[in-house]
Amino acid sequence: MKDLGIKLYADGADLKDMLKWYNSGIISGFTTNPTLIRKAGITNYKGFAKNVLEEIKDMPISFEVFSDDPEIMEKEAREISSWGKNVYVKIPVTFTNGIATTNLIKKLSEDGIKLNVTAILTFNQVQMVLHYLSKETSSIISVFAGRIADTGINPADIMKLSSLVIKKNKNCELLWASPRGIYDIIQARNCGCDIITVLPEILKKLPMLGKDLNELSLDTVKMFYNDAKEAGYKIL
Repeated sequence: MKDLGIKLYADGADLKDMLKWYNSGIISGFTTNPTLIRKAGITNYKGFAKNVLEEIKDMPISFEVFSDDPEIMEKEAREISSWGKNVYVKIPVTFTNGIATTNLIKKLSEDGIKLNVTAILTFNQVQMVLHYLSKETSSIISVFAGRIADTGINPADIMKLSSLVIKKNKNCELLWASPRGIYDIIQARNCGCDIITVLPEILKKLPMLGKDLNELSLDTVKMFYNDAKEAGYKIL
């Protein structure tokens, strides 16, 4: 797992799960988002974040702003940043009206606030955001490769180009977001990404990496056979 050539960030909002992966030795950081937090039934966002940061102090963790108003979003970003030295503030690439958040990105990044700019799906967006990020402050550009693939477009070309231009900023890392399976890890590495964020259901499949396909075929045959037998199905 340590020789994958790319950093794995666990994506989720369940503290028990987060601690499990934190102690696994294969995770290098964590990401969260409002959707995952809501699904986890969390009602006190700040309280949840503080609990996480009490347990995980030596790995980067991204927490996202909620507001759609520039002034309030800035206040939220500064508040989130104050929670810990390992905290990255997730800022969406645009507001809900489609206007880019680049002015805020520039201001926060120049003030030394570590940002994870999220919801990016095009190479033009990558270039735009990169232009506004300070080269003196650590940052992450999160490209939703899985969502790009959902539209029938191979994200590899966008990720390869993004990897090349991001190298101009030594403090910026490229993150492959919204993966759909284990092979995304291989693709992300081959495209030159620094990080891939992975949901628990995919992390659980990591032992499948490198498994012999003939062995997997036999396991599949046995699964179908046992399921039919246990269900009591009969044809004759």
